[in-house]
Amino acid sequence: MPISTDVTAVGLNPERWQAVLDQAARWCDADELPAIAVTVGNSQADSGVHLFGRQCLADDTPTIRDDAIFLIASITKPIVATGVLMLIERGLLSLGDRVNGIIPEFGGTGRYAITLRHLLTHTSGLPDMLPNNRKLRVDQKPLSAFVEGTCAVTPDFQPGHGVQYQSMGFALLGEIITRVTGKSCATFLQDELFQPLGLTDTVLGTPDDWYEGDEPKIDRIAELRVPPEQREIEPGDPADWGWNSRYWRSLGAPWGGLLTTPADLARLARLWLCEGTLDGKRILSPAGVRSATRNQLAPMRDVPEQDRRCRPWGLSWRLNWPAHSANFGDFLGPRTYGHWGATGTALWIDPDLDAYAIVLTTQPQEPHGTYLSRIANLIAAAFH
Repeated sequence: MPISTDVTAVGLNPERWQAVLDQAARWCDADELPAIAVTVGNSQADSGVHLFGRQCLADDTPTIRDDAIFLIASITKPIVATGVLMLIERGLLSLGDRVNGIIPEFGGTGRYAITLRHLLTHTSGLPDMLPNNRKLRVDQKPLSAFVEGTCAVTPDFQPGHGVQYQSMGFALLGEIITRVTGKSCATFLQDELFQPLGLTDTVLGTPDDWYEGDEPKIDRIAELRVPPEQREIEPGDPADWGWNSRYWRSLGAPWGGLLTTPADLARLARLWLCEGTLDGKRILSPAGVRSATRNQLAPMRDVPEQDRRCRPWGLSWRLNWPAHSANFGDFLGPRTYGHWGATGTALWIDPDLDAYAIVLTTQPQEPHGTYLSRIANLIAAAFH
């Protein structure tokens, strides 16, 4: 693939950027990754989107579409958190609000003191997934069932006394958006974030019209190589609830259900890099962006010191963790923030470099993110 003509405007060394693209192509040629998309940019320019691999797993030749859509899994979380931040900026919520003040059924022993701040910083004590997560998905239950289950669990520790990654906290945040605005989380984000930013290929849950017509939009979604537990319900029976299923694609899980293109996601990244403004339109305040991207654990005196110092979180953004290269690589600066996704995706933003990078694959890579961390190193080393 020829070197992009835009890369010098992004601050990239053309030869080193070509090494990024060559490595991505080699991984797909060797079937280590079924598909990968890479794009890098700064506040003024971008590298363009580069795609490699195949659209469907059964294809034996490179067939990835130029307009491919990816399920980005947990990168959904900071985007849902963006919606919460918008409501905070409008005076409709505050970080100290107790969850049960908005969702009364969430009250009870161990849950009463949990606030929005705890949900957004993974300090609530709630579980990542519910004990019956698999059954809920096998039975194709709606989002309300996940919210109901979360309202009944006993937290693993007192809020603000530890850090535990908790997807179910984002099930509650999606419900909070609904109860405050009267719109579903998906509709609120569409109306207040995606549409104003011109994100025409981004949805939290596929609508019915994506399945209609001679060339349904659903065909643009790149097929994922799913983990073993999603391949069958009973031996010989294909799973109909995994990442590639209509059920999961349409559920709109606030913790991991966003579908988007690299180009759309790049506009969201640039919005944050530009402190809440894109194309002259202000979506977030600089104050909100700064708050969301600084270490929110630092003043939480009951959080273990090692977590506060070495594994900091912003408001849903994972900050750069010293001595922890998984997903983000080894070379990023101290003010870097971003997120990863279990489907093999990563987004990071480095204000000091004035840069963002997006890597979307169709190969699950958690917890170590081997391919993501290696390509992050290549990208970081390509900057002047």
